[in-house]
Amino acid sequence: MGLRIHFVVDPHGWCCMGLIVFVWLYNIVLIPKIVLFPHYEEGHIPGILIIIFYGIAIFCLVALVRASFTDPGRLPENPKIPHGEREFWELCNKCNLMRPKRSHHCSRCGHCVRRMDHHCPWINNCVGEDNHWLFLQLCFYTELLTSYALMFSFCHYYYFLPVKKRNLDLFVVRHELAIMRLAAFMGITMLVGITGLFYTQLIGIITDTTSIEKMSNCCEEISRPRKPWQQTFSEVFGTRWKILWFIPFRQRQPLRVPYHFANHV
Repeated sequence: MGLRIHFVVDPHGWCCMGLIVFVWLYNIVLIPKIVLFPHYEEGHIPGILIIIFYGIAIFCLVALVRASFTDPGRLPENPKIPHGEREFWELCNKCNLMRPKRSHHCSRCGHCVRRMDHHCPWINNCVGEDNHWLFLQLCFYTELLTSYALMFSFCHYYYFLPVKKRNLDLFVVRHELAIMRLAAFMGITMLVGITGLFYTQLIGIITDTTSIEKMSNCCEEISRPRKPWQQTFSEVFGTRWKILWFIPFRQRQPLRVPYHFANHV
């Protein structure tokens, strides 16, 4: 989709990302088979609810894949420093290369990333200037998909009419209670974790502060002008059209903002 592929060789990250994919597959296969399709066939729910479920699942998967394999903003070995912006660049004391301020050196990846927020093992990649918007979409759609699945699981036992036509020879029917309990446990765990992460990410964007800057407390001495939240979100997502903030299929184009406004640290 017009972005450079970025692949991190990290077995720990592969395991974390594999776990996320497993949870996604577990819910995307079993929830429709146990809950959605049987109730749809008996007329308890409209088909649009199934379409919405798969739509959210596709958006979630696309955001995950793109956030994992998109270059987060890795700096080249010999970056070209625009004339007049040299005062906003500094020397990295780990890789001895010039980098813009607000960049950070990732010890796990072994290079500097522009406006790096943190290294996330769950996507096996850094979260930086070029894929931060995809990471936010991943958090949003994961939370939405998890809430949707938990809602249908609750309605399946306490609100919907009992399903009459059931093939008791199917494995998922014979072990339905155990499967749904495991799905509920994973869903609640994911929902609690993602909610906290998503909240901290939103606060960071509103205050125009990365997670690394928060941990180092360097922003207490920053005297850069505060920007409205619409501006900070537009810079992260690369567009001022708010509807496009929710689309993971597009290509991000950096907004042209005054350099001192975005990098004065």
